[in-house]
Amino acid sequence: MTLPQSTPGAQGVDASGVLAFLDAVETAPGIEPHSLMVLRHGHLVAAGWWAPYTPERRHLLYSVSKSFTATAAGLAVDEGLVRLDDPVLSYFPELDAEITDPRSRALRVRHVAAMASGHTGETLDRARALDPGNPVRGFLLLPPDQDPGTVFAYNQPATYALAAIVQRVTGQSLTAYLRPRLLDPLGIGDVAWLRDRSGRELGFSGLHAPTDALARLGLLHLNRGEWRGRRLLSEQWVAEATREHIATAGAMDDGDRQDWDLGYGFQFWRSRHGYRADGAYGQFALVLPEHDAVVALTAAAADTQGLLRLVWDHLLPAFRPAPVAGREDAEAALAERLDRLALPAAPGKPAPPERADAWSGAAFTPGDGGCADVPGLTGAVVAPGPEGWTVTLTEAGRPLELRPGSGGWSVTETPLPLAVSGGWSDGDRLAVDVVFLETPHRLRVTCTLSDGALGARWDTTPLHGPSLHRLRAPS
Repeated sequence: MTLPQSTPGAQGVDASGVLAFLDAVETAPGIEPHSLMVLRHGHLVAAGWWAPYTPERRHLLYSVSKSFTATAAGLAVDEGLVRLDDPVLSYFPELDAEITDPRSRALRVRHVAAMASGHTGETLDRARALDPGNPVRGFLLLPPDQDPGTVFAYNQPATYALAAIVQRVTGQSLTAYLRPRLLDPLGIGDVAWLRDRSGRELGFSGLHAPTDALARLGLLHLNRGEWRGRRLLSEQWVAEATREHIATAGAMDDGDRQDWDLGYGFQFWRSRHGYRADGAYGQFALVLPEHDAVVALTAAAADTQGLLRLVWDHLLPAFRPAPVAGREDAEAALAERLDRLALPAAPGKPAPPERADAWSGAAFTPGDGGCADVPGLTGAVVAPGPEGWTVTLTEAGRPLELRPGSGGWSVTETPLPLAVSGGWSDGDRLAVDVVFLETPHRLRVTCTLSDGALGARWDTTPLHGPSLHRLRAPS
């Protein structure tokens, strides 16, 4: 089920503004773009993926998962399975005897939906420490610092509890519950969600889905719960989920927090313009009702506020109140630009420029006592082969073979989806970049012949742990 497509100008979008955004995002420090989709008046007017990322590839969306969880909760509310003013504890009666704190007992569904549990900080590690097998129990055993509903704190167990409620009342996983009610009607294909040791999908993170899923979720909310003439989600729920329930100003000290200081809905952030589903490192579904537009982005951005600022500075001015004429040259340039988007490959020669015999079979171990970014990484071996040189990493006893290729990205699907580039800068140093294609993450690996040292560091640190073999969508 493809989205309706149109030229930018026909939908009142100046292609020059989209080109200006591409120029800005590709040169901004701390931002590596992976995909962009722009929708206006229900039509897809611009879309592009920076190779080696591709349209069909599932991508770890981090906390955009929360907005899908909230949508599942909204469907359950619409079906009468969940009530916002019910105590959270009422959905877990087996815990009733041991949850004695009055504030924990007063915690309502609407409070966990709005990140207003009364805790004044993140509780994930403490909740897991109290009960590794049941974080809901661990969360409820942590008395809130203030009355529920009075203070905002971005708190993963709040969303986990909301997800657990949906999974309990439906008897299904979030994905199974959403499939006939949301995913299939929207035309969202294969997705995958990380689970914890209890078997529950995390809810607060871990959803892997294509960029297209972000665009479709945003468009559903822009249309107040309707999709192609069919109501999927009540208009009342959409209004509740996307309005401010709790103030966020000053709640988190992250420096320049302009788009994080404007209030929180039900697992959606309010923005300077509209509202958004928001995932770590720049996974966004930006819903802009005042422009009848949706912008979907994936990225590896250390500066996420900077990424949003580029949208506000360049894309917003491109939205015009009427069709834009006379921009044929810009539209042709934009179409050509979108078709050839690519991340620069890491530099390097495909074979050692000197001392090839010394490199053949050379083994490397982490320098300075270890690789802090990848603690399970114990060594690497570099060797020639019929298809070029390979670097085989060993992590916790498991090999991971990297093939840098020559002059570009070398993509492999097994044992996990990777893109690799790089090579030798001189006879003493090999540097390889590894992009984990179902995540936002890039690992930079170096091998130095003179001291046998192996180095590895992340551009953006994986939030579900640094294990290389787990950096993929779950099967």
